[in-house]
Amino acid sequence: MSTVHDKWFTNKYIHRQSHSGEKLFECKVCSKRFTNSSFLAVHNRIRCGEKPYKCHECDKAFSQSGDLVKHMRVHTGEKPYECSLCNKRFKQSNQLQAHARIHSGEKLFKCYECDKAFSQSGNLVDHMRVHTGEKPYKCSLCDRHFRQSSQLQQHKRGMHGGKTGELEHDGKVKFECPVCSKRFTAPSQLVTHNRIHSGEKPYKCHECGKAFTQSGHLIDHMRVHTGEKPFECSVCSKRFKSSSYLAVHSRIHSGEKPLKCHVCDKAFSQPGSLNVHIKSIHKLRVHSNTADELKQNENV
Repeated sequence: MSTVHDKWFTNKYIHRQSHSGEKLFECKVCSKRFTNSSFLAVHNRIRCGEKPYKCHECDKAFSQSGDLVKHMRVHTGEKPYECSLCNKRFKQSNQLQAHARIHSGEKLFKCYECDKAFSQSGNLVDHMRVHTGEKPYKCSLCDRHFRQSSQLQQHKRGMHGGKTGELEHDGKVKFECPVCSKRFTAPSQLVTHNRIHSGEKPYKCHECGKAFTQSGHLIDHMRVHTGEKPFECSVCSKRFKSSSYLAVHSRIHSGEKPLKCHVCDKAFSQPGSLNVHIKSIHKLRVHSNTADELKQNENV
């Protein structure tokens, strides 16, 4: 009788101590302490790598029963946590909490490099690669690297999706133009190239009606209307509508002269300088694509 009484008294005492915050249970290996014996048991399983809770669907195992419960929702599709504002549902409570920040505008995760803040920790991780230059996602077909997995998936769909080509000796697939026999590593590149022959320009500006063969060219063109200049020179802070315009401008600072006169081999950093040279010194008409590049550069 006294043994039962002593056990009852001991358990009641331990229960009270769990509310007090006192940590009576100590790990014999690392000396970490816990308020509850079950917490110590979980800790020991994690430390030892023991995973007694096994999924009967895929055999994945867990050290805690709660983790198995969360995992099972992958198989059942159950989403018990619902957003009260938009009714979107989630498998886990922490997913709902992260989602709620979209509505509240709360941004807890701040970049220490540029102070830009994010509502999701994953968005901050993606953003940090802008500063580090890290591109951990590699395309298995063309060896291009990307900062985000979503960028890699979009690349695969756009560049390699659903089409086959001839495998070259270097292991890369080549897609050949039936008109001029030019070869490309991706079907989307061949599609874009074919518009040169067909004259097709599917991307049309809704402001002025000008059309383009590539969506990127339309995006660049729209900045003529918006006045946006997102590309800034790191040396003199001058801003440009297009990355290509910035590249041309950067030659002023670097001294690079990649443009060569086809008559006398004199080199220039700017297409405008080359065109003036050809017209004034050699009295020749400027080639059309060189003129276009000059026009673009002057409109920056």
